[in-house]
Amino acid sequence: MAVPSVDQLYSPLLQALRKLGGSASISELENATIPTLDLSEDDLNQPHGQRTTEVAYRLAWARTNLKIYGLVDNSQRGVWVLTPQGAKVDLVDSHEVRRFLLEKRKQRQPKRQRKSPSREVGELDPTEGTPEQNWREHLQATLLTLPPGTFERLCQRMLRESGFVQVEVTGRSGDGGIDGIGRVTIGGLLSFPVLFQCKRYHGSVGPSTIRDFRGAMIGRTDRGLVITTGTFTREAKLEATRDGAPPIDLVDGEDLLNKLKELRLGVQVQMVEAISIDPDWFQGI
Repeated sequence: MAVPSVDQLYSPLLQALRKLGGSASISELENATIPTLDLSEDDLNQPHGQRTTEVAYRLAWARTNLKIYGLVDNSQRGVWVLTPQGAKVDLVDSHEVRRFLLEKRKQRQPKRQRKSPSREVGELDPTEGTPEQNWREHLQATLLTLPPGTFERLCQRMLRESGFVQVEVTGRSGDGGIDGIGRVTIGGLLSFPVLFQCKRYHGSVGPSTIRDFRGAMIGRTDRGLVITTGTFTREAKLEATRDGAPPIDLVDGEDLLNKLKELRLGVQVQMVEAISIDPDWFQGI
């Protein structure tokens, strides 16, 4: 079957979030939702642009639409939760959601720009072209223009800012794709080395890359990290967590953009101060 439409993903997302206890990270939520969709490997790996898959893209829009509709919410740390209203809903009425989103969109447009949509309401992305989408596209394009050595140094800086120490970029050819090594310290008592690989990719990273990288890790460390501007195929994700093999953590394009924003590395974020008055507080003096 083809990848479900955004509308068709509302109920599976909500049900998966409930099974996860009412809160989940994006990866947890995707891992709980995707198996219920009965998709083929080709469907799961179908790309959307350069940094994500079609199913991940539509799941992202489904989360956004459900948030606008009031059934879910998310924190600054990327944890998605059921709202009190969402906790009461088992099946989402997609027609009602579309009507609500269309009305929201009309309210944001100046009256002179309000026209009947030229496409079906079901195809409406309510936040299409927003600054959130624009900065991601701009940052993604910028990363893809970086020379390999510059991208490796960016990953080195990101790891240092994230708490890694003794981060060294090696970048030696014929080293199984290993680009560098860093050390993670836990509680000031324990530490262990992590080998990393940086892939400035337009497409998807497959399982062979993960296997080759793991082979290069043998005898050097038990933990690896692969960072890419693209995506990882489902097979690559399974290979990274295969039982009996050293685990490899994966950072895809979306994770990379979020981390650069969080660390303010080449990304400037302007915070707007909002001030409100509480008249009841004055009455209680």
